[in-house]
Amino acid sequence: MLLFLIAAVKIGMAIPVSQIDRWRGVPSETQVLEFKEAKNSFPDAKLFRYCVALANEGGGHLILGVSDRPPREVVGTDTYKNPVKTAAKVFQKLHFRVEIHEVAHPGGRVIVFEIPGRPAGTAYQCEGSYLMRAGEELVPMSEDRLRRIFAEGAGDWLKEPAARGCSAEDIVTLLDTQSYFDLIGLPYPDGRDAVLERFASEQLIVRAGSSWDVTNLGGILFAKSLNAFDGLRRKALRIIVYDGQGKLKTKLDRTIEKGYAVGFEPLVLLVDGLIESNEVIERALREETKMFPLIAIRELLANALIHQEFTETGASVMIELFNDRIEISNPGRPDISTDRFIDEYRSRNETLADLMRRLKICEEKGSGVDKVINAAEFFQLPAPDFRASENRTTAILFAPQEIDEMERDARVRACYQHACLRYVMNEKMTNQSLRSRFKLPAEKGATVSQIISATLKADRIKVADPDQASTRYRSYVPFWA
Repeated sequence: MLLFLIAAVKIGMAIPVSQIDRWRGVPSETQVLEFKEAKNSFPDAKLFRYCVALANEGGGHLILGVSDRPPREVVGTDTYKNPVKTAAKVFQKLHFRVEIHEVAHPGGRVIVFEIPGRPAGTAYQCEGSYLMRAGEELVPMSEDRLRRIFAEGAGDWLKEPAARGCSAEDIVTLLDTQSYFDLIGLPYPDGRDAVLERFASEQLIVRAGSSWDVTNLGGILFAKSLNAFDGLRRKALRIIVYDGQGKLKTKLDRTIEKGYAVGFEPLVLLVDGLIESNEVIERALREETKMFPLIAIRELLANALIHQEFTETGASVMIELFNDRIEISNPGRPDISTDRFIDEYRSRNETLADLMRRLKICEEKGSGVDKVINAAEFFQLPAPDFRASENRTTAILFAPQEIDEMERDARVRACYQHACLRYVMNEKMTNQSLRSRFKLPAEKGATVSQIISATLKADRIKVADPDQASTRYRSYVPFWA
């Protein structure tokens, strides 16, 4: 049996030292790249868990003998001195093969586990736990993530039919074809056949013999009324306005029946119209300013529509307005940690995201959350909050609040997000930059120092240059930088 397992294991071709150094130079660990010092030992149980998690993320590399903190010094490892035996042990435990590379780096011996991605429709587990990466942690996969994996063999929900056996006349009756050409920036074709051909090329409709099927993608984006499609009726966006800070009394409860692309701009303007205005006095002139910036509403709404889990039944994107905040939520737990929304991007529905980018509804380059946080800072709002529950993702914008009124968690969140925003702009956070974020005078420097200290204690940021002794000249970066 052991001979069979060893025969089933392949020890990979040599990885050059230069590749190790290239990996060491990446800004941060990723979902598929993990460093561990493991100078003297690395438990088998831990190895198995990392192999499963990295495989579930699509495959990657676990590197032993290298520090996981920049500048990622090569410290060398004495673990797993018999790679063939180790590979056989992994195969026997997990039932998939890994390649193990020994690299003689000038800094010491390095072991690289090259882990393959899981097959489509399959999730790997270790002792009953389906694992994935979340920041630096290994966590059990969420229910909706597992559901999506197991449904991979069943096809793409967006390509499934929303209506079957439609005539050409039915297509233009059900779908707002004019809006598509307006949004894409093309003149409306002279003949109906050209319209159908264009819609078919975008997978909005598909030929079914002598008739047409409208796909879920076509219906969800361009339906004149989602109620005309049985399977899309519950995907209509819902707006609720509450009287006060809780949900006891409702002032408005409205469902938006139009497809997302057709109704996006009117929807953004509708929400903006429902948001209360604040009167501010600047340069002796009274001006009306909306409580929440329009660009933040637009970006959060586009994100919620694009990243929702369509296979969740009885759930839709929701906009809930309270006196002191607005909450925009979508079905489905995010694939990445909410802490990393600003610097990482993973599209749940790539076909939808691509088309909405070309329709100029979103940018599909991961800058949406950056814009939201930047807008919150510019308009002097508390830091947005991003929350993930078991089957829902929620983004919250808060009404203006003085810094003295903010709770500790809100201050720490603002400091962390400011450090993230500076980092993705290739800059570092300082005491002065955080004072500017809160629009505080120089004499309030002690308050800002307290906020930075609390954020350091919460492990949300770290000192950019540990050798800088003077706190006055220190700069800071996010914990993951």
